[in-house]
Amino acid sequence: MFRPNFSRGPLKILTRWLIFLTIFKLSSAINNPDIEGEALLDFLHFLNDSNKQIRDWDSHLVSPCFSWSRVTCRDQHVISVSLASVGFSGTLSPSITKLKYLVSLDLHNNNLSGSLPDYISNMTNLQYLNLADNNFSGPIPAKWGQLSNLKQLDLSSNDLTGSIPMQLFSIPMFNFSDTHLKCGPGFDQPCDFKSENPDSSHKSKMAKIVRYASCGAFALLCLGAILTYGYHQMLRRTREIFVDVSGEDDTKVSFGQLRKFSWRELQLATKNFSESNVIGQGGFGKVYKGVLSDNTKVAVKRLLDYHNPGGEAAFEREVQLISVAVHRNLLRLIGFCTTTTEKILVYPFMENLSVAYRLRDLKPGEKGLDWPTRKRVAFGTAHGLEYLHEQCNPKIIHRDLKAANILLDDEFEAVLGDFGLAKLVDARMTHVTTQVRGTMGHIAPEYLSTGKSSEKTDVFGYGITLLELVSGERAIDLSRLEEDEDVLLIDHVKNLLREKRLQDIVDRNLKSYDPKEVETILQVALLCTQGFPEDRPTMSEVVKMLQGVGLADRWADWQQLEEARNQELSLMTHQFVWNDETTLDQEAIQLSRAR
Repeated sequence: MFRPNFSRGPLKILTRWLIFLTIFKLSSAINNPDIEGEALLDFLHFLNDSNKQIRDWDSHLVSPCFSWSRVTCRDQHVISVSLASVGFSGTLSPSITKLKYLVSLDLHNNNLSGSLPDYISNMTNLQYLNLADNNFSGPIPAKWGQLSNLKQLDLSSNDLTGSIPMQLFSIPMFNFSDTHLKCGPGFDQPCDFKSENPDSSHKSKMAKIVRYASCGAFALLCLGAILTYGYHQMLRRTREIFVDVSGEDDTKVSFGQLRKFSWRELQLATKNFSESNVIGQGGFGKVYKGVLSDNTKVAVKRLLDYHNPGGEAAFEREVQLISVAVHRNLLRLIGFCTTTTEKILVYPFMENLSVAYRLRDLKPGEKGLDWPTRKRVAFGTAHGLEYLHEQCNPKIIHRDLKAANILLDDEFEAVLGDFGLAKLVDARMTHVTTQVRGTMGHIAPEYLSTGKSSEKTDVFGYGITLLELVSGERAIDLSRLEEDEDVLLIDHVKNLLREKRLQDIVDRNLKSYDPKEVETILQVALLCTQGFPEDRPTMSEVVKMLQGVGLADRWADWQQLEEARNQELSLMTHQFVWNDETTLDQEAIQLSRAR
């Protein structure tokens, strides 16, 4: 029987019990939680990760949705696995078929070998499959033609031979270039081409060209394409949307044009949605760096297709609603694109990427964040949230506030991103193992337990983000267990503050900082992360407290409340210990009598 060591302190032990119970609850809520995790571990074993690039796939964590990198979940199931450019040198394993809900599998740019297996045809939900730039050999299994939901297939740059199943030519996007494949029965020439048609019919473009090939027909097709393009350009100009909204200073700010892009424009901008252009990935899909025809740099967010009710019209209504939210600390929406199978958002490209990147993922020679910049980020994010909560009508709740969603413009000013994404994708889509949208460690306790969000859930996430800014650490880090420290960043900071170890909280990468300013931000952070939502301040109050207005009194009240709660928890913990020891003594007496 597990007996916790209570000599470490009652509050810390109780916190660890709560963490354990939370993880257990999240894990046990999944249908067959061990199947997907074990399948991925077996799949990784066959891939041969000799360079040990994937280190956080932990068999001790039952659910891969909890904290595994390169894995995306929805509805408590794995839907995307992205393992491109890792350096694998093994083969594919049939265990991948145990991921019944998998939508996207990306293994391009590795050194995988062997034949393409038949069992892939059993993955009926698969929509995106990228095995390009590997060493696969042999033919494409005929059974792959059964992949009726497949929208994108890339098998380029492999040593493949034989004929391509004709059913695969009906896929909207495919790439068979740089292989030894032949087009199909009756064709001896290599099939060295790719399709870029997002709305292809069941008859592929290649099949049509083969069947109707003649100079006259080809000329007519080209003429039709030119006329169609001109027609859509005219429609786009007539459908541009203009809106005026109130800015933070109540002056009219012209938003300008919300542009509806064609699929072809974004395809060219991102080099056919090349994996080399991917700059981010999450539960929503992938983000690509792109360059428009006028040399404007953009970030193209390609949402995974969840077959939401309402279709394109509902998506466009939501886009227009979100486009009205205009503030200097909010990421501006440039435009969007919809087809029968795609939903895409277009934003300005942020050269300095995100706060999370600048805190933890810098490459050699890149600039980190000094203390004045971190302080500006804290203020800018607060202003952006204040606008969403108190000046937008209807108000907008972010629901996934974290350092990774705070972008940095050319001047390193904070720009809050993804603030409207919850409206555009399935609300059940998540990085955690519940139907709550958000990231573990940033989710307010009432949101996690009830699924109901409010502006106070954003306030909680903002407080955790302030702790990230000061410490440079993640909101939750299981590796701290090995050092007998608190897993949750909020508990770790509280413990260090209690011991007056401010220097151990501050990020070691900071060369200099103002201790008084650090204390102010930490106090605001802890006020924002109180357990009960009614105790947390509003964002307008947060802005004032960051400036020092009203902070002292509120902090004094918090300290008294925290002390009272610690005493109550201590009493509860000691009561638990007494009951536990009494039960053990009774069991020992019964065992003794049995002998």
